[in-house]
Amino acid sequence: MRERAGARPSAAWRRRPSASWLERAGGWLPTALVLAALIGGWELYVDAGGVDALVLPAPHDILAALYDDRRVLWSNFLVSAKEIVLGSLLAAASGMALAFAMHFWVLVRRALYPLLVASQAVPVPILAAPLAFWLGFGLAPKLVVVALVSFFSVVITTLAALATVERGLLQLMRTFDASRLRTFRYVELPAALPGLFTGLKLTLVVAVIADVLAEQGAGSNAGLGYILMTAEPQLLTAEAFAAALILSLLAIVLFALLTIAERRLLPWAYRPKGAE
Repeated sequence: MRERAGARPSAAWRRRPSASWLERAGGWLPTALVLAALIGGWELYVDAGGVDALVLPAPHDILAALYDDRRVLWSNFLVSAKEIVLGSLLAAASGMALAFAMHFWVLVRRALYPLLVASQAVPVPILAAPLAFWLGFGLAPKLVVVALVSFFSVVITTLAALATVERGLLQLMRTFDASRLRTFRYVELPAALPGLFTGLKLTLVVAVIADVLAEQGAGSNAGLGYILMTAEPQLLTAEAFAAALILSLLAIVLFALLTIAERRLLPWAYRPKGAE
């Protein structure tokens, strides 16, 4: 018998949102269990005397340092977060510009590709001193270091995505006598966006490490990288681990935010194959 118009939704339909919430919670459950096991084992290992707390502090000592030094850690976190976000934006802009230029002009690709690969093998401390000499000891040299270390993933993933565009679509655009720029705008760029977002997510994670190196090598007097550099010689190991924990959480949050943005902007990239 058909349901009357305006009838209340069925019980199965009303339970769908809660079921979705349970599915999401279940997806995080294995990660939470593994994390709890690692932290528990770590705590037991240190408490049992397996290692000196000055070498490897127990998790409860790190949590205590997070609370006791919260003001110092927060002020330095703001410095590092600013450098990481701005450096990632600089890396994304330069990486996209290089990837598009190398895609359009084969000569540019042949000339720059080996240099880009070589740039990733240059130790950051070698660059820190000249950059500080040229740009000073402010924000600029740190942003350049973060961008230099991080931009490569954007270039590689974007070029790889551009190379996977279906030849049939390109041939169709030629049939319509579309210009090179028009083909890029309506066919190649949309196809490259998932790869671009993959490169951006990698950039955010690498940028956290690059910022620590920049703060330690460019004469910084603030930031979580500076805390890491100065805490361990003073035997403030728990504070150093607390700073590292904050950096890890920052990378996770930035990665998650970019993933959410990708799902909102590119819903078709997450659609199951064969779905309408």
